[in-house]
Amino acid sequence: MVKRENAVDLVGLLTVKGEDLAASWVQEVSRSLGGRLGTAELERELRELYDALVQALRQGVTDVHAVEMAEVRALLTELSRNRARQGFSPSETAISVFALKQVLEPVLQDGSAEEIGAYLQLARVLDGLGLYTIETYTRTRDEIITTQAEQLLELSTPVVRLWDGVIAVPLVGTLDSARTQVVMEKLLHALVDTGSEQAIIDITGVPAVDTQVAQHLLKTIVAARLMGAECTVSGISPQIAQTIVALGIEFEGIVTKASLADALKLALRRTGVDLVAHKDDRR
Repeated sequence: MVKRENAVDLVGLLTVKGEDLAASWVQEVSRSLGGRLGTAELERELRELYDALVQALRQGVTDVHAVEMAEVRALLTELSRNRARQGFSPSETAISVFALKQVLEPVLQDGSAEEIGAYLQLARVLDGLGLYTIETYTRTRDEIITTQAEQLLELSTPVVRLWDGVIAVPLVGTLDSARTQVVMEKLLHALVDTGSEQAIIDITGVPAVDTQVAQHLLKTIVAARLMGAECTVSGISPQIAQTIVALGIEFEGIVTKASLADALKLALRRTGVDLVAHKDDRR
């Protein structure tokens, strides 16, 4: 909190040439963003922020976390989240606040000691608001990255219906705890939705199998069995087979096949489908 006279100085600094300062602020930020944001949208954001800041300062407040600064923080939160979603960098986002200091500097060339003191105090307020902007931007980017990672995880774990009563989960890449949980959930939901009793977990695209990966696979298979489905693991390469043996991993009671084709043949036989080989009689 500041003394009332200091607050008046701060308000006076922003309102003497308020329209010119706000316009210069918009122009400076637009230039720093390289014209990648519409002028109308940018002007709306910054003029609302400018008016809210002046209103807070009229109440004698310079603490950016004060109740009187709530509207300023809300506008900055919206601005920061929009910049993060639009792909702007943290620096480009923070300049929306810091540029106001730049446009104020020419006003102080012939300023009095009181005006210079008010500017320095306002600069500290803007520094605090700039840090708040970066913190909000960072949280939003973290949320976006987390959401995108979850979406990629969903896309990288498809459940494919191969035949009536037969579904398959082709796995590619590393299988960790988080991904195993997604595999298990999608597999179980697919068993219910399709009424399938045969499930194939294909690990052809899994580069290596260690004890942890094997445990994840076993948990998934046990969960599927509890749903009344038989599971077959396909894509067991010679290297993976040697690793499983060397590690002493027990796959007792679990049917494994070298290829997805072999696993599909087995699943079809289990469902009562007769497979008949046809020779090409063309001459």
